[in-house]
Amino acid sequence: MRSAFLCVFALLAAPALADEMGDMPGMHDMAMPAMASTGVLGPYPMSRDASGTSWQPDAAPHGGIHLMAGDWMLMAHASIAGVLDSQSGPRGDSQAFAEGWGMVMARRDFAGGDTLNLRAMLSLDPFMGRRGYPSLLASGETADGVTHLVDRQHPHDLLMELSASYSHRLTDDSAAFVYFGYPGEPALGPTAFMHRVSSADLPLAPIAHHWLDSTHIAFGVATLGLVRDDWKLEVSQFTGREPDQFRFGVEPARFDSTAVRLSWNPSENWSLQASWGFIKSPEQLEPAVDETRYTASATYFTPLAGDGSFAATLAFGRKVLSGGAGENAFVAEAAYKPADPWTLFARAERIESGELFAAPSPRTVGEITLGAIHDWRVAEHLKLGLGGLYTFDFVPDGAVPAYGGDPHGAALFVRLLVD
Repeated sequence: MRSAFLCVFALLAAPALADEMGDMPGMHDMAMPAMASTGVLGPYPMSRDASGTSWQPDAAPHGGIHLMAGDWMLMAHASIAGVLDSQSGPRGDSQAFAEGWGMVMARRDFAGGDTLNLRAMLSLDPFMGRRGYPSLLASGETADGVTHLVDRQHPHDLLMELSASYSHRLTDDSAAFVYFGYPGEPALGPTAFMHRVSSADLPLAPIAHHWLDSTHIAFGVATLGLVRDDWKLEVSQFTGREPDQFRFGVEPARFDSTAVRLSWNPSENWSLQASWGFIKSPEQLEPAVDETRYTASATYFTPLAGDGSFAATLAFGRKVLSGGAGENAFVAEAAYKPADPWTLFARAERIESGELFAAPSPRTVGEITLGAIHDWRVAEHLKLGLGGLYTFDFVPDGAVPAYGGDPHGAALFVRLLVD
């Protein structure tokens, strides 16, 4: 196990010397039109926009197919993977499944700097079945409406986002915006893991998902925000109840929960956020239990010579259940691209969970994931990738028999990426 920790440390601490950015390609090669050089929420670089209303580093890539239709700029982006997943021990399982998402966006800019943005996102996850896929030490939500889902990652709903935002330019460096989603992503936590620049190549969800970014599909979100230069302050009212086990349906909009997030991009390479949220009755099986969540994260990205890049995120999440103890989670993840075809990735996590074991208080568990993917360009805007990963799981001594003594997991995957 010591070698695994050393590998993670080496990847997370890899030197990342920035290379000079080249000229932007022509429009047919996905350049942004001049009228759409700013973000959808205000006067900042368009590459800063990430999932929902979250930010990523300005230097991060902003993939997708972009084209113009009259006064509208259209964008399409997708990532689809077929995964063969195997988790060890009595609480493990093996499964082949497909997962991924596709997104379309339409944007219109107006005189004076105002911007209207429409976005729709769909997920393949419901087709893997209600129970999701095997993932040791994962927990949260329910598979059948009767029992907690433990040691498996739940599938996301078919409809991941259907949103509209409108930003109004106040000055040359400030704007106010409003965002509505049904579903949508409130101002709570870092960028959702499948869109985060440091974890987008890793097909399995982090076990800390429900400490950081599990509210990214909320059926009813209204966010008001203010952008000034490299700062953003936003407040959301949203539906706290997580989606139920019927992944093809929709949920009632309740707007019973609140979140506040402060974001800061101090340079083109960094994006930081801190957020707080009160989540009303998030779990279907425990409707009387509310949650207060605190998160903080820092994401770094830099391009390297030869089409390479390095990305990393450090994140902390804490959830406090009404009438219960607080539970903390820490995540460190990185993606290193030494050259265009290859990406090496790593993720290290430590969580305190009261759902995994029959214990009077939360128990601490951990996980380290190492892996790689090789991509081939098969069309102008399409890549085919083949990858694999291995996961080391760490559990308390008393839980070792339940997990088979040396829990671990492995996965092989093939991916289609529209970029």
